[in-house]
Amino acid sequence: MTFTPSEQEFLRQQPIGRLCTVGPDGDPQIRPVGVHLGTDGVTIEIVGHALASTQKWRNVIGNPRVAFIVDEVASVKPPRAHGVEVRGTAEVLPGHGSTDRGLSGDIIRITPHRIISWGIDHPDTRARHV
Repeated sequence: MTFTPSEQEFLRQQPIGRLCTVGPDGDPQIRPVGVHLGTDGVTIEIVGHALASTQKWRNVIGNPRVAFIVDEVASVKPPRAHGVEVRGTAEVLPGHGSTDRGLSGDIIRITPHRIISWGIDHPDTRARHV
């Protein structure tokens, strides 16, 4: 599963996305996180200042199924919205990332199994489901 060039460009331009993980009780947890397209252009990498101490980190260890969404409303009238939803599996990678700007060096890497986008490659058509 890969992102189109337009989806990659959109993801690189967005500062914030939302990561949804599943907690130990089966309830979803959603949190805003920084958007980082992996250097391979295929994965999403979540980083943070104390990432390994967070509930989302523990949730991924317990259940790697995640959803991640990045969206933007460019205009209400006329309606124009763009977005990418990723459904996939995540893995925790302690110490595999940068420690610049106070980052912990830990990464949650998401590998997409399904990508849904809208308003990016074909702004006048319905969502792309892959």
